[in-house]
Amino acid sequence: MTDAELAAHLAQIAGNILIEVRDSRMFTGKALGNAGDQTANQFLVSALREQRPDDGLLSEESRDTDERLSKDRVWIVDPVDGTREYGEARTDWAVHVALCVNGRPETGAVALPGLGIVLRSDAPIAIPALPQRPRMVVSRTRPAAEAVAVSDTIGAELIGMGSAGAKSMAVVRGEAEIYLHTGGQYEWDSAAPAAVALAHGLHASRIDGSPLVYNNADTYMPDLLICRAEWAEQVLAEVAKIST
Repeated sequence: MTDAELAAHLAQIAGNILIEVRDSRMFTGKALGNAGDQTANQFLVSALREQRPDDGLLSEESRDTDERLSKDRVWIVDPVDGTREYGEARTDWAVHVALCVNGRPETGAVALPGLGIVLRSDAPIAIPALPQRPRMVVSRTRPAAEAVAVSDTIGAELIGMGSAGAKSMAVVRGEAEIYLHTGGQYEWDSAAPAAVALAHGLHASRIDGSPLVYNNADTYMPDLLICRAEWAEQVLAEVAKIST
């Protein structure tokens, strides 16, 4: 398999595993989230070590080491992005599999198992024309203050949604135009979504406009902007006003 084919295959299979774990009815509440995370992570990590033994690996659910820092090629995975939504049998959760090369998100796949689809960096889909009024996806439980402020300024409709992957893919799928996040994320939250978004010609950056750079010693990456290219300049300018 190519790297892109491998990423998509692993994301899809991990998503299928997660649905089977949930449908087994052996777990409820936090125990379901833990069981799903652990099972999907074991599959992803074992498969990547078998298929790409020379590459580095970073997973939310595995103990991190310094070994990956010496690698040019590093896989970054999130077995369950949106554990709460997964446990509630919603559709807005995801599985992330990305390959970063020299810090850049080159290849990625985001599975939305609740919808039965996988968005891939090697298979861009057509994005609908821009609507007259932009739509901005935000956390369904804790909308970022910066996002709310920007939406007020540009007249955007706010759409509450679960995981980072689901929100990012809403932009890719044409269900929204802007995903602006502040308040805390890690590299595994955005690596695969950024790879897919960039492959679709979307804008993906930090909220100060700087590039997204992965495989850092400190994996904390607190902010993210994924949006239609037509909105990038204005959104970044509005964020800059708030920050000054």
